[in-house]
Amino acid sequence: MGRILRELKQRGELKEPKRRVILAKRRSRRLYGVRKPGDYVAQRPGDLVQVDTLDVRPFPWITLKQFTARDVISRWDVIEARRRATATTAKEFIETLEQRMPFNVKALQVDGGSEFYSDFEEECQRRKIRLFVLPPKSPKLNGCVERAHRTHTEELYEVYEVPWNVTDLNPRLQKWEYVYNCIRPHQALNYRTPLQFLKDNGIVGSDYSSNLSHM
Repeated sequence: MGRILRELKQRGELKEPKRRVILAKRRSRRLYGVRKPGDYVAQRPGDLVQVDTLDVRPFPWITLKQFTARDVISRWDVIEARRRATATTAKEFIETLEQRMPFNVKALQVDGGSEFYSDFEEECQRRKIRLFVLPPKSPKLNGCVERAHRTHTEELYEVYEVPWNVTDLNPRLQKWEYVYNCIRPHQALNYRTPLQFLKDNGIVGSDYSSNLSHM
């Protein structure tokens, strides 16, 4: 068959059609986010907060998005559920994490998800928060927040009965957030809570109390 096709081509009786060039759709160009410089090292709480979204699918017909922010130094987490992960909901989450983290946030690190473009990027710039964007297919570089997702799944969603609508779920998430930050010891912090770690390092005063409710 190959020989016949080759002979037909040589005699000009068979001509291949011209190939159509189809360009892959490109993402919008980044206006503010950059790769994290190699010499940028987080040394204090707030220097680098990793942000990502977790798909929460308790039933085939229900899908929620949990925004998770984890400070890589103190392991302090902020979580919030939304119906969808969009640039607008991601922008609103910046307000949430700045309100509920007991220190100034200097830099955020995100993957290339579409929710971290547009309004989200502009909000980071407006608040003067540095924005670092991971290279494609490199979730390990956001390992702290990936580990947070596993913990919240195994210790909250797989253990407790929680409501599956955003209005009722978020107060429940805040209670769990309090337990996670202020009661649950962390092996990475020498079995201290993130709150105790912050107190021991003078980031918050000894009389500091979270604004979250107890479970």
